[in-house]
Amino acid sequence: MTDVINAFVLIANFILVPGLTYGSQLGLGALGVTMIYSVLRFSNFAHGEMMSFGAMVTILMTWWMQAQGFSFGPLPTALFALPVSIIATIGLTLTSDRLVFRYYREIKAPPVTLLIVSMGLMFFLGGLIRFIIGPNDQQFFDGERFILKARDFKAMTGLSEGLAIKSTQGITVVLALLMVSFVFWFLTYTRTGKSMRAYSNNEDLALLSGINPDRVVMVTWIITAVLITLAGTLYGLDKSYKPYTYLSLLLPIFASAIVGGIGSPVGAILGGFVIAFAELFITFAYKRVLGYLLPEQLEPSGLMQLLTTDYKIALSFVILVLVLIIKPTGIAGGKTL
Repeated sequence: MTDVINAFVLIANFILVPGLTYGSQLGLGALGVTMIYSVLRFSNFAHGEMMSFGAMVTILMTWWMQAQGFSFGPLPTALFALPVSIIATIGLTLTSDRLVFRYYREIKAPPVTLLIVSMGLMFFLGGLIRFIIGPNDQQFFDGERFILKARDFKAMTGLSEGLAIKSTQGITVVLALLMVSFVFWFLTYTRTGKSMRAYSNNEDLALLSGINPDRVVMVTWIITAVLITLAGTLYGLDKSYKPYTYLSLLLPIFASAIVGGIGSPVGAILGGFVIAFAELFITFAYKRVLGYLLPEQLEPSGLMQLLTTDYKIALSFVILVLVLIIKPTGIAGGKTL
């Protein structure tokens, strides 16, 4: 029985806890993609770089606060820099809409045109971010590193395997839960949220009902800015910040939105966890787990790994293709807000 528990702790330590964390980050990003797609009706390829921009402002603000001697005990300083980065990202998204997307929306340009325009914005933002902060890894975490240490877990349980929970993992799950709950409450119970859902469902009828389209668009960008700033910052805190990483994150984020059902907020969250756990389950080396579960003579000599971690991003693409073939509407069924 002890061997079974040790095997489960191994899986929890390397798959379940990281999967909840990574899935929360992807879910926040995918929810932002869904908001833009549902209301503005185009796929924003600049989404990853906007996440990177939000994280960059958080880092710069964190460094300034650290230089001024601010300390918040066990909590990372980046959490208290978030309000500034959220405001900056809101400014970025609203400015981008005003200078770039609004014109094409007013002339009723097809969605593919907006998609191509967003790619141009993506390259511009990517260059700007790397010019400001550089292309290298940036560490900005401070505060208490662990909520639970593997050594303490072993001492408490007497098990051979330890379970470690980083503070960034706990913060990510809690903030993601709070943010997702707020978005669902906002869309369901507030007048503006209902206007956004009506506009998403039938734009012409919504306009005839007196809904202000400019207000709907503005609120959509504001909520998206909050989501992407949180997602970008939490990902950077958990894994370190590198600008190029956020460009590669675009595929799993879009895969999460499509797997869950593009246009469905619930699907975006579910899709994030599907992609996260699929990547971790398939790239995990099961040698030690099987060593606990199998008789000694049957213990494997290899890593027992289906794919190496080099293929994590490719897995998102494979899952995306399979879902489009088997169930094109996604897990939750593609629909409007």
